[in-house]
Amino acid sequence: MRHNKHHASLGVTREHRRAMLSNLAASLIEHGRIETTLTKAKALRPFIEKAVTKAKHAAAKAEKKDAVHLRRLVLADIRNEDAVTKLFNELHQQFAQRAGGYTRIYKLGARRISDAAEMALIEFVKADDPGYKKSSGRRAAKGKGKAKASAPAETAAPAAEAPAPAAGETKA
Repeated sequence: MRHNKHHASLGVTREHRRAMLSNLAASLIEHGRIETTLTKAKALRPFIEKAVTKAKHAAAKAEKKDAVHLRRLVLADIRNEDAVTKLFNELHQQFAQRAGGYTRIYKLGARRISDAAEMALIEFVKADDPGYKKSSGRRAAKGKGKAKASAPAETAAPAAEAPAPAAGETKA
């Protein structure tokens, strides 16, 4: 049974998976974008986003000991000191105004030749990227699962008409 297993096993042992995600995260931090399989990209996303969140929190800490603690927690996961230094010194500033969603995954149409694995590109989202706007959840939630009445009710008030032009005036 696979109860309480909320991560992709990636077909390897726990130690191998941690090392693989650590190396993928270090490469992503160093290069900004990497090409990997779709499954590995999906497994990497929560791993790297937790590290970026810790870097943001460390920058906001008033006491140095708290920031060092968060840095050491990230260093335990991403075992590349240069990558962690770059994350804590440079990259966290890009995401200061972003509340989450630091990475984006693009599916590539091609499959890998050797094993036909679906390939993907994972990259950090730019600081000025607005992302996608969500539709109003209120309107979408109202219409879900409910049958419409036979005569639709008018919800919007009729628009006010502009006054008619006086005699001798023309519309421009």
